[in-house]
Amino acid sequence: MQCAPTSYRRIAAHLKRGGLIAYPTESCYGLGCDPANRAAVLRLLRLKQRPQRKGLILIASSYQQVAHYLQPLTPAQQQTLREDGAKAITYLMPVKRATPRWLRGEHDTLAVRLTAHPFAKKLCQGVHSALVSTSANKSGMRPARTFSECRRLFGKEVWVLPGLVGHRRQPSKILAWLDGRIVRN
Repeated sequence: MQCAPTSYRRIAAHLKRGGLIAYPTESCYGLGCDPANRAAVLRLLRLKQRPQRKGLILIASSYQQVAHYLQPLTPAQQQTLREDGAKAITYLMPVKRATPRWLRGEHDTLAVRLTAHPFAKKLCQGVHSALVSTSANKSGMRPARTFSECRRLFGKEVWVLPGLVGHRRQPSKILAWLDGRIVRN
């Protein structure tokens, strides 16, 4: 997606008002919103029929976009996060006490990926924010992989952004940050 700055401003304003978006990621369309907007996150969870206790993934274009949610990282750890994001690895990372439960669910960690998907990365850069990123589907169903599937699934409830999904067939691998334990392969 080559959005003009005005397009990013419109998307950012939509997100700040509590709007939901669908956008291409590494393996499917993602369903997202402003992670700081509790009402938007709860609306997204209801739309997806996903329990809040499970927690959500945040994608970002840089560590700075998620740093205020996480325990501090050294420059070397930030580099690992960047490099592994390029491999579509999501980490369950220790959070600051103030990180909202509506994002982390019943956990003391938050799932974070520094996305390397060109569309998703430019989107985070353009709106100057991390985004909630969960698969664009109803809980337990197959994720949408195209613009038209998202439009059929969510109608006018979600602003679907046109673009191409990456070539990955599986969702991101999820690892525990502290011990490298595989949570989802």
